[in-house]
Amino acid sequence: MVMKTYKIGVIPGDGTGPEVVEQSVKVLNKASEKFGFKLEYDYLDFGGERYLKTGLTLTDEDMERVKTKDALLLGAIGHPDVKPGILEKGILLRLRFELDQYINLRPVKLYEGVETPLKDKGPDDIDFVVVRENTEGLYTGSGGFFKKGTPDEIAIQESVNTRKGVERCLRFAFEVARKRNKKKMVTLCGKTNVLTYAFDLWERVFYEVAREYPDIKTDYAHVDATTMWMVKNPEYFDVIVTDNMFGDIITDLGAVIQGGMGVAAGGNINPEGVSMFEPIGGSAPKYTGLNVINPIACIAAGQMMLEHLGEDEAAAAIEQAIMKTVKNDMKSMAAGKMGYGTKEVGDLVVSYL
Repeated sequence: MVMKTYKIGVIPGDGTGPEVVEQSVKVLNKASEKFGFKLEYDYLDFGGERYLKTGLTLTDEDMERVKTKDALLLGAIGHPDVKPGILEKGILLRLRFELDQYINLRPVKLYEGVETPLKDKGPDDIDFVVVRENTEGLYTGSGGFFKKGTPDEIAIQESVNTRKGVERCLRFAFEVARKRNKKKMVTLCGKTNVLTYAFDLWERVFYEVAREYPDIKTDYAHVDATTMWMVKNPEYFDVIVTDNMFGDIITDLGAVIQGGMGVAAGGNINPEGVSMFEPIGGSAPKYTGLNVINPIACIAAGQMMLEHLGEDEAAAAIEQAIMKTVKNDMKSMAAGKMGYGTKEVGDLVVSYL
């Protein structure tokens, strides 16, 4: 029997990115060995250091190389010596748009032993998924300036929502609700009372797609109400689906209620193409090289990657190992307060595997 092999593009990136990626790869290697598949890694030097040396973010050749992969694992992008926006637009957004990673998938799950700032809430209460549209909305860069730099300056930023983009995002959300098989409910998060064009489209298509999923309940909430309920009644949600901007905001709130950036992972998904998985936190340059950053989020990103590739058994085993590590061993999810170093946390997860 030929062992299945997956080609993984690894982007360690900036700051503490390489440190957390190293631990994620260590766990992935153990899982692949245990569950009988192979991972072939291609390390890609995209990030701030290369930009400072060469002035390059991503070349066309880089994009062609990336397109040959089965999936991408990202550490972090962001360098203190590079002006904000250059790396984000030149690397992260270019990858997202050119690979058509039209879904940002964010599980919001509190593990036992992890502290949440929400009073009287536990793992049974915080377990939902946010499906964020990832290639349209306000992030397309549509708009411009008029009379820039003068007292009469006008800045226009337009939210672009296509029927195709909205529909495929909504359909993905219903599929997630069906696969989770928990509350089987999809909540559309929008602002229909103010953003009357964009969310008229979202709402109409939402109920049209819903007719194809009679087993899934539908629900609507304004984004401001969604943020309140995420804090007050997180147990209400199963799958939340929303546009790019609102999704960007509520997923950070989700990360905080599940215990912070140290445990939050996400995927930029193209179900038919190359997807990229990453920890939600940034490059945290002040912790670089100190062996104090929490690698759990990046290990969880690797777990999401294996699930996406169809290695469900290995992914479930990694999640169980993460859960045991945070419950039995780690004192905190905060950098420098874990009770263990970055490498030691990676070793603990491997030991539970």
